[in-house]
Amino acid sequence: MLSHAALNATLNGTSAVLLATGYAMIRRRRVLAHKTCMILATLSSFAFLVSYVLYHWKVGSVNFQGRGWIRPVYFTVLGTHTVLAALIVPLVLITLTRALREQFDRHKRIARWTLPLWLYVSVTGVAIYFLLYHLYPAPRAWN
Repeated sequence: MLSHAALNATLNGTSAVLLATGYAMIRRRRVLAHKTCMILATLSSFAFLVSYVLYHWKVGSVNFQGRGWIRPVYFTVLGTHTVLAALIVPLVLITLTRALREQFDRHKRIARWTLPLWLYVSVTGVAIYFLLYHLYPAPRAWN
């Protein structure tokens, strides 16, 4: 069974794959496949957001254990991830709304910003998970 943190990383990774696939589909003019991927990416990201809030409400924050050169790298990635994660929510909603209203010129203009930022947030979310829980995990308490 996946831990809650692993579930969050899986949802982020799923979003990233769906975003990349959706982009590839629209480049090939496969509009229905693009639409499907982007809606699924939105649902995956929404599920992540709910899961993330519930997890951190229950657990609180998890301290990064890395030392040396990795520490400023981690906090730089975490900082940019956090700022862009807050920014991406309204961008996704605007981008999705424009597409669903068939305002494709306006959709395309904002999607050029939304896609790379959303992809960055999804990928860095997975990277943060691996750094925090696998490469530099907190010491386990002995029972």
